[in-house]
Amino acid sequence: MDSKTLNVLEYPKILGQLAGFCDFSASIDLARALEPTSSYELAIARIAETTEARKLFSMESTGVGAAHDIRPQVDLAARGGVLDPHALLDVKSTLISCRDLKKSFEKRTEEYPRLTQIVLGLPDTHGLVDSITRILSERGEILDSASPKLGDIRRNLRVAQDRLMTRLQKYVTDSKTVSMLQEPIITMRDGRYVIPLRAEFKGKIKSIIHDQSSSGATLFVEPLPVVEANNEIRELQLSQRDEERRILAQVSALIGEHATELKYGVENLAALDLAFAKAKYADELKASEPILHELKSAGSKLKDSQPSTFNLPTLNLVHARHPLLDHNNVVPIDIDPAPGTRAIVITGPNTGGKTVSLKTLGLLVVMAQSGLHIPAQSGSELPCFHSVWADIGDEQSIEQSLSTFSGHITNIIRIIKKIDERSLVIFDELGSGTDPQEGAAIARAILSHLLDVGAMTLVATHYPELKTFAHGTDGVVNASLEFDIKTLRPTYKLTLGLPGRSNALLIAQKLGLPQSIIDSARAEINPLDLRADKLLDDIRKERNRTSREREKLEKARAKLEAQSRDVEKRLEKIEDERRETLARARAEGELEVAVLKQNMDSLKQQLKKAKQPLEAIKLIEEKIGKIEEKVEQPVERKSNQLSVSSHQSLRLGERVTVSTLNAEGVVTALGESDAEVQIGTIRMRARLSDLVRRASEQSSVISKQKAESGKQIAESGRPNTKSPGMEVDLRGLMAEDALDKMERYLEQAFLSGLPFVRIIHGKGTGRLRQAVREALRGHEYIKSFEEGGSTEGGEGVTVAILKSG
Repeated sequence: MDSKTLNVLEYPKILGQLAGFCDFSASIDLARALEPTSSYELAIARIAETTEARKLFSMESTGVGAAHDIRPQVDLAARGGVLDPHALLDVKSTLISCRDLKKSFEKRTEEYPRLTQIVLGLPDTHGLVDSITRILSERGEILDSASPKLGDIRRNLRVAQDRLMTRLQKYVTDSKTVSMLQEPIITMRDGRYVIPLRAEFKGKIKSIIHDQSSSGATLFVEPLPVVEANNEIRELQLSQRDEERRILAQVSALIGEHATELKYGVENLAALDLAFAKAKYADELKASEPILHELKSAGSKLKDSQPSTFNLPTLNLVHARHPLLDHNNVVPIDIDPAPGTRAIVITGPNTGGKTVSLKTLGLLVVMAQSGLHIPAQSGSELPCFHSVWADIGDEQSIEQSLSTFSGHITNIIRIIKKIDERSLVIFDELGSGTDPQEGAAIARAILSHLLDVGAMTLVATHYPELKTFAHGTDGVVNASLEFDIKTLRPTYKLTLGLPGRSNALLIAQKLGLPQSIIDSARAEINPLDLRADKLLDDIRKERNRTSREREKLEKARAKLEAQSRDVEKRLEKIEDERRETLARARAEGELEVAVLKQNMDSLKQQLKKAKQPLEAIKLIEEKIGKIEEKVEQPVERKSNQLSVSSHQSLRLGERVTVSTLNAEGVVTALGESDAEVQIGTIRMRARLSDLVRRASEQSSVISKQKAESGKQIAESGRPNTKSPGMEVDLRGLMAEDALDKMERYLEQAFLSGLPFVRIIHGKGTGRLRQAVREALRGHEYIKSFEEGGSTEGGEGVTVAILKSG
């Protein structure tokens, strides 16, 4: 992409904001160097990475952790250099981040295929983390246990230091020598332990002078009796230094052996962090994923010099916002030209937003081709251009003796030489800076040339000749930015299909220019132009009225959709309760069948003992078998609606659902083939075939099952207790309170005959979960328990199977 165009569109500012969301230096450099691609496949892949990262962030918080750009350290190690402890800790933390990311993505290949592909390029640890941990503390100190030799040296060094300190301590505590000292302390000079002797006592203590104070009043001396001890300490310190360097060199060599993989891994880590940064930036902008369309070379031109329709770009931006403006204040624009449009001519007042509109489109195109989501409504579509060119702003140059017009023309000449039918060209104030008549002619000629080439073009202008050109040329459409005459302020709303008006006379009149001058000026204007302006004004008013009506309809539709979702949730809840009831009834039936079987076996034994025939029992066994088959049938999820076959089955006031609207209402009138239904405050007529009723008859069936189950339970000796529901929520409670609540719930669940229950304790620290499962283990009502499935809450839920009696 053209660097000058990117600067004009302020794309580097976008990259600066993106870099602010990166977590380490390598990805920051990658973000600042990000350029839009002309490859459709690469652009699609980049956008998919951002989409996957946003999906990941919506589920959990993740990142590259405490990673660093360790490539300079790795290069040094590869050349045989020795890394210092802090560099080794950077390597360690980076490898730990890579290891954690690989672990978190190892089971998510299908869900995040593109991010997983990047993660696969992260380096393995190769034991380096363990090697560094073995020799260094978290503060970067080399441990005594780094090697047996270092441990011995440090032990000997501590012994030698203690011995030396003991001998020097005699000098600072002995009454004979303490008076000779400036202070009773032991200090260091040139790596040797010394004492501060007052200058007037020089020679009183046989010693070696290592230093003196700035005033000369104090001499720092090493008594001769401790010289050998100081020598021993110094030798041990040098041995310690050499051993520490050997240890660091050994680990550095291991890092150097894997230098290529580690550097490649850092590059992939930076790419992954950039994907995360693009996701965070998209969330910050409230952006959405763009739909990109591939542009292929037309290859041939039609006879009328227009490019083949095979290559017509698809452009549809809905509620697009300039990404560098505050999204709370910026006015969004819609750019949705009719199919076949290749040029848009935007007119309107100064400071009305023409340049911002041009930059918005240009920026959103380069953002999408850089893999960024765009600040526009979901479903917005853009072509993937081969190149983007823009001439915006004042190109005046004193150094090159160029006027504004010359500067623009020079840039336009450069652009025209490089464009083709896969290019996007943006011109602001085309042909300005010179004689209006000649400027308009040049602008029209340039626009005609761009149409012949087939490039997608956006032009902002004040020339009325370009409005006329756009109106009478196929593939070109007028657009305008509205101006509020009442407030004398632009509205910044872009309208396609209508050219803009200057509104000069109205503005002058509003500002108080004498009416006689206004009338005189109006008389100078061609009446046809005035009539056209009046017609445009009427069309604009009609479009505004239609737009307001459309907004009202959209609000009504949104309200109906919300009501429909609410109804669906309620029906779903009712269906869940129905299934729970039937499941409970089935569990109770299974219990009763088991009791009957046990009684039958007992009766068989008694008949055998009494030597009575068993034929009478066989018939009963067959009936029990049929009952058992019926009880074992699964509880299927049924539709919450019953079709209405005829109006005889409907009643006035009955609640039904209009299937075509998916909305619930009340029957207010009945006809032969249709009915009147009131939905909220709206009444409408609907065919009987489009009406469905809720399965209210289901309640009578369930009641009958409950009655039969109650009778069986009474015979089995268990009280018929009201169900407490299939789950209990213990989150937010202290362990003692939670266990009390669970105990009361389990007792009621057992007495009501529930086959199993769900105990919600949450994940948290795991203490409440442990307390719950300890209480369940060996509980009088519990047969067994297990962790909830992935759709039931996983570790945050325990499913307990209740005993049958």
